[in-house]
Amino acid sequence: MAETHLHHVHLFCSDIAATIEWWVEMLGAQVAYDGTVAELRNVFMNIGSGRLHLYDQAPRGERSGAVHHVGIRTDDLHELVAHLKAKGQIFRSKIREFGAWRYIMVVAPDDVLLELFEWDASGMEPDLQTFFGATP
Repeated sequence: MAETHLHHVHLFCSDIAATIEWWVEMLGAQVAYDGTVAELRNVFMNIGSGRLHLYDQAPRGERSGAVHHVGIRTDDLHELVAHLKAKGQIFRSKIREFGAWRYIMVVAPDDVLLELFEWDASGMEPDLQTFFGATP
């Protein structure tokens, strides 16, 4: 079988400029490409070692399908939440703590639900250490 790997998440955007600004300001994303793909503007962004693609077209219908949220790992959740709050982001709950794992949910533009999380894999069972690795 051919080798595969998850490369990116691609989001529809009702206001692509505002969406780009949110990801850059809130999570430090960097624009890698801004141009035409498949006859419409697409913006490809790097977020740490992950990738996000933005499509200059409004979301279709209600919140889409089976996707519940997009997970964003950080090495300092408390610092990231403080940064987002300083930029005006509103949270509906506090950080939930479970020992070596903590998370908080936040809504990005176009009602994209994000799970911001921090996970110290060093204290976890071996399979989780391998899956999450020692650093984000």
